[in-house]
Amino acid sequence: MSLLDELTAITSRVVSAAGGAVVRIGRAEGRGAGIVVGPGSVVTSAHNLRGEEVTVTFPDGRAVTGTVKGVDSDGDLAVIAVDTGNVAPIGWSDTAPALGAPVLALALPAGGSGVRVTVGTISSVGRSFRGPRGRLITDGVEHTAPLGRGSSGGPLVDADGRLLAINTHRPGEGLYLALPVTEARRGRIDALARGESPARRRLGVALAPPHVARRLRAAVGLPARDGVLIRDVAESGPGAAAGLVRGDLIVAAAGQPVGSIDDLLGAVDGVGEDGTLSLRVVRGTDEVDITVRFG
Repeated sequence: MSLLDELTAITSRVVSAAGGAVVRIGRAEGRGAGIVVGPGSVVTSAHNLRGEEVTVTFPDGRAVTGTVKGVDSDGDLAVIAVDTGNVAPIGWSDTAPALGAPVLALALPAGGSGVRVTVGTISSVGRSFRGPRGRLITDGVEHTAPLGRGSSGGPLVDADGRLLAINTHRPGEGLYLALPVTEARRGRIDALARGESPARRRLGVALAPPHVARRLRAAVGLPARDGVLIRDVAESGPGAAAGLVRGDLIVAAAGQPVGSIDDLLGAVDGVGEDGTLSLRVVRGTDEVDITVRFG
């Protein structure tokens, strides 16, 4: 069998095994893709959602309104409850994505007939990137199977059509990132399907990283300081209630220096049973101690 014949056979096998489980998320051209992972359950990227109801379109053209069952915005995952009919859920791979392994990406584009299939290889593992709300994801998979618009949330599969990872976005020309379906991530998807969305404390502020903070402070003649800069404050958040304001530079949290956004997020995650977090901020040239109380 020639290489071309073998590739044709693999593509046909993958479409047969997994193509029916690939859906489009959103109306008309759609916002992204999704995967049928169980009867009545579709997983997709959290950034594809625009409300509690979403249109899910199947490869046969059937469009059904589903409801969001659970969302993990920090991990960029969501599960939609929808009538999947007699669609067979995708199979799960029992091996981790390996460097150099061949992979195929699937999506359901608008205006076409059937699924889109592209081929590539795993180009890197253990990649770090930020989710929709800025949280660091450290176990990303990078691959070279081209993704068209509306492919995020769709499957990255092996040569037998088994799910290896869930596609997210493109970090650069010709390279794409996906979330591997590790045992922990499968457990998270199962929890989302049960309606168990993770609850994390949030300061209610938008942040700029240290290099941006240094540049902005220099632009207005303020001395350089390490820390993360508050770009905006939500009116109803705990940060606003504690007195944080736009332009504050957070230099310490829970008594520890803040050298990155991740340092601050880690301090928020580590808040104890009393629900308070002590911050030191630089406001102009003054240092101010602020206690944030979480509900």
